[in-house]
Amino acid sequence: MLIGYARISTQDQTSALQMDALRAAGCERVFTEQASGAQRDRPQLKAALDHARDGAGDILVVWRLDRLARSLGQLIETVETLERRGVGFRSLTESIDTTSAGGRLVFHLFGAMAEFERGLTRERTRAGLEAARARGRVGGRPAALNAQDLTAARALLRDPAITVEDVARRLGVAASTLYRHLPGGRSALEGAPDRA
Repeated sequence: MLIGYARISTQDQTSALQMDALRAAGCERVFTEQASGAQRDRPQLKAALDHARDGAGDILVVWRLDRLARSLGQLIETVETLERRGVGFRSLTESIDTTSAGGRLVFHLFGAMAEFERGLTRERTRAGLEAARARGRVGGRPAALNAQDLTAARALLRDPAITVEDVARRLGVAASTLYRHLPGGRSALEGAPDRA
Protein backbone atom coordinates (compact mmCIF):
# COMPACT_ATOMS: atom_id res chain seq x y z
CA MET A 1 0.00 0.00 0.00
CA LEU A 2 1.24 3.50 -0.83
CA ILE A 3 0.68 5.94 2.04
CA GLY A 4 1.07 9.63 1.26
CA TYR A 5 2.18 12.38 3.58
CA ALA A 6 1.73 16.06 2.69
CA ARG A 7 2.80 18.99 4.81
CA ILE A 8 2.42 22.74 4.48
CA SER A 9 4.15 25.25 6.76
CA THR A 10 1.73 28.18 6.81
CA GLN A 11 -1.96 28.85 6.38
CA ASP A 12 -1.13 30.78 3.19
CA GLN A 13 0.14 27.63 1.54
CA THR A 14 -2.06 24.96 0.00
CA SER A 15 -1.44 21.24 -0.15
CA ALA A 16 -3.27 20.84 -3.49
CA LEU A 17 -0.07 20.37 -5.54
CA GLN A 18 1.23 17.74 -3.13
CA MET A 19 -2.15 16.00 -2.91
CA ASP A 20 -2.47 15.83 -6.71
CA ALA A 21 1.04 14.37 -7.06
CA LEU A 22 0.48 11.81 -4.28
CA ARG A 23 -2.88 10.70 -5.71
CA ALA A 24 -1.35 10.45 -9.21
CA ALA A 25 1.43 8.27 -7.73
CA GLY A 26 -1.24 5.84 -6.49
CA CYS A 27 -1.42 6.66 -2.78
CA GLU A 28 -4.49 5.01 -1.30
CA ARG A 29 -4.38 7.06 1.89
CA VAL A 30 -2.90 10.56 2.31
CA PHE A 31 -2.22 12.25 5.64
CA THR A 32 -1.93 16.05 5.57
CA GLU A 33 -0.98 18.63 8.15
CA GLN A 34 0.09 22.20 8.66
CA ALA A 35 3.29 22.29 10.69
CA SER A 36 6.84 23.54 10.52
CA GLY A 37 9.36 21.00 9.23
CA ALA A 38 11.47 21.66 12.31
CA GLN A 39 8.58 20.68 14.58
CA ARG A 40 9.23 17.22 16.01
CA ASP A 41 5.69 16.53 17.16
CA ARG A 42 3.63 16.13 13.99
CA PRO A 43 0.46 14.10 14.70
CA GLN A 44 -0.38 13.39 11.05
CA LEU A 45 3.15 12.16 10.29
CA LYS A 46 2.89 9.89 13.34
CA ALA A 47 -0.50 8.68 12.07
CA ALA A 48 0.96 7.96 8.62
CA LEU A 49 3.88 6.05 10.16
CA ASP A 50 1.51 4.11 12.43
CA HIS A 51 -0.73 3.31 9.44
CA ALA A 52 2.17 1.65 7.61
CA ARG A 53 2.20 -2.07 8.42
CA ASP A 54 5.51 -3.66 9.38
CA GLY A 55 6.91 -5.94 6.70
CA ALA A 56 3.78 -5.72 4.53
CA GLY A 57 5.45 -3.90 1.65
CA ASP A 58 3.87 -0.54 2.52
CA ILE A 59 5.63 2.57 1.24
CA LEU A 60 5.52 6.08 2.70
CA VAL A 61 5.40 8.59 -0.17
CA VAL A 62 6.15 12.33 -0.06
CA TRP A 63 6.09 14.90 -2.82
CA ARG A 64 9.52 16.26 -1.88
CA LEU A 65 12.11 15.35 0.78
CA ASP A 66 11.69 18.63 2.66
CA ARG A 67 8.02 17.77 3.30
CA LEU A 68 9.14 14.90 5.54
CA ALA A 69 12.03 16.56 7.40
CA ARG A 70 13.79 19.90 7.69
CA SER A 71 17.28 18.49 8.24
CA LEU A 72 19.14 15.66 6.56
CA GLY A 73 19.74 14.06 9.95
CA GLN A 74 16.02 14.07 10.76
CA LEU A 75 15.26 12.66 7.30
CA ILE A 76 17.77 9.84 7.66
CA GLU A 77 16.52 8.99 11.15
CA THR A 78 12.92 8.72 9.88
CA VAL A 79 13.80 6.62 6.84
CA GLU A 80 16.04 4.31 8.89
CA THR A 81 13.13 3.78 11.30
CA LEU A 82 10.92 2.86 8.33
CA GLU A 83 13.62 0.55 6.96
CA ARG A 84 13.89 -1.32 10.28
CA ARG A 85 10.12 -1.89 10.15
CA GLY A 86 10.25 -3.15 6.57
CA VAL A 87 8.45 -0.06 5.25
CA GLY A 88 9.72 1.61 2.07
CA PHE A 89 10.13 5.31 1.38
CA ARG A 90 9.61 7.22 -1.85
CA SER A 91 10.12 10.89 -2.71
CA LEU A 92 8.47 11.85 -5.99
CA THR A 93 10.43 15.01 -6.85
CA GLU A 94 13.89 13.59 -6.13
CA SER A 95 13.00 10.15 -7.59
CA ILE A 96 14.24 8.31 -4.50
CA ASP A 97 12.71 4.92 -3.78
CA THR A 98 14.29 2.87 -0.99
CA THR A 99 12.52 -0.27 -2.20
CA SER A 100 15.02 -0.44 -5.10
CA ALA A 101 18.78 -1.04 -4.89
CA GLY A 102 19.51 2.26 -6.68
CA GLY A 103 17.20 4.19 -4.34
CA ARG A 104 18.86 2.68 -1.27
CA LEU A 105 22.29 3.58 -2.69
CA VAL A 106 21.27 7.21 -3.23
CA PHE A 107 19.78 7.40 0.23
CA HIS A 108 22.89 5.90 1.85
CA LEU A 109 25.02 8.43 -0.03
CA PHE A 110 22.87 11.14 1.56
CA GLY A 111 23.54 9.53 4.93
CA ALA A 112 27.31 9.45 4.31
CA MET A 113 27.24 13.13 3.31
CA ALA A 114 25.29 14.00 6.46
CA GLU A 115 27.84 12.18 8.63
CA PHE A 116 30.67 13.96 6.80
CA GLU A 117 28.95 17.32 7.39
CA ARG A 118 28.53 16.56 11.12
CA GLY A 119 32.24 15.68 11.34
CA LEU A 120 33.24 18.93 9.62
CA THR A 121 30.98 20.93 11.93
CA ARG A 122 32.55 19.28 15.00
CA GLU A 123 36.06 20.02 13.67
CA ARG A 124 35.20 23.67 12.89
CA THR A 125 33.63 24.11 16.33
CA ARG A 126 36.65 22.59 18.08
CA ALA A 127 39.07 24.74 16.04
CA GLY A 128 37.04 27.88 16.75
CA LEU A 129 36.99 27.21 20.50
CA GLU A 130 40.75 26.54 20.55
CA ALA A 131 41.42 29.76 18.62
CA ALA A 132 39.21 31.73 21.02
CA ARG A 133 40.98 30.22 24.05
CA ALA A 134 44.35 31.11 22.52
CA ARG A 135 43.15 34.73 22.33
CA GLY A 136 42.10 34.57 26.00
CA ARG A 137 38.36 34.26 25.39
CA VAL A 138 36.30 31.70 27.24
CA GLY A 139 33.33 30.13 25.48
CA GLY A 140 29.84 29.77 26.80
CA ARG A 141 26.93 32.02 27.50
CA PRO A 142 27.50 35.18 29.55
CA ALA A 143 26.28 34.97 33.14
CA ALA A 144 22.65 35.99 33.56
CA LEU A 145 23.50 37.97 36.69
CA ASN A 146 26.62 40.05 37.28
CA ALA A 147 28.20 40.93 40.64
CA GLN A 148 26.14 44.13 40.94
CA ASP A 149 22.90 42.18 40.30
CA LEU A 150 23.82 39.63 42.98
CA THR A 151 24.57 42.38 45.51
CA ALA A 152 21.17 43.96 44.80
CA ALA A 153 19.46 40.56 45.03
CA ARG A 154 21.05 39.85 48.43
CA ALA A 155 20.00 43.26 49.74
CA LEU A 156 16.42 42.81 48.51
CA LEU A 157 16.15 39.29 49.90
CA ARG A 158 17.06 40.52 53.39
CA ASP A 159 13.60 42.15 53.42
CA PRO A 160 11.13 39.34 54.32
CA ALA A 161 8.30 41.20 52.57
CA ILE A 162 10.00 40.74 49.17
CA THR A 163 9.74 37.27 47.62
CA VAL A 164 12.39 35.53 45.55
CA GLU A 165 10.01 35.76 42.58
CA ASP A 166 9.75 39.56 43.07
CA VAL A 167 13.54 39.89 43.10
CA ALA A 168 13.90 37.68 40.03
CA ARG A 169 11.26 39.74 38.20
CA ARG A 170 13.05 43.01 39.07
CA LEU A 171 16.32 41.57 37.72
CA GLY A 172 14.64 40.22 34.59
CA VAL A 173 15.48 36.55 35.22
CA ALA A 174 13.61 33.42 36.23
CA ALA A 175 13.46 32.50 39.91
CA SER A 176 15.38 29.31 39.07
CA THR A 177 18.25 31.46 37.74
CA LEU A 178 18.34 33.42 41.00
CA TYR A 179 18.40 30.18 43.03
CA ARG A 180 21.24 28.87 40.83
CA HIS A 181 23.32 31.98 41.65
CA LEU A 182 22.25 32.05 45.30
CA PRO A 183 21.94 28.41 46.39
CA GLY A 184 19.66 28.15 49.41
CA GLY A 185 17.91 31.41 48.57
CA ARG A 186 16.92 33.64 51.48
CA SER A 187 17.94 31.11 54.16
CA ALA A 188 21.54 31.07 52.90
CA LEU A 189 21.74 34.86 53.38
CA GLU A 190 21.09 34.80 57.13
CA GLY A 191 24.33 35.85 58.78
CA ALA A 192 26.22 35.82 55.48
CA PRO A 193 28.24 38.91 54.57
CA ASP A 194 27.04 40.90 51.54
CA ARG A 195 29.55 39.97 48.85
CA ALA A 196 29.54 39.75 45.08
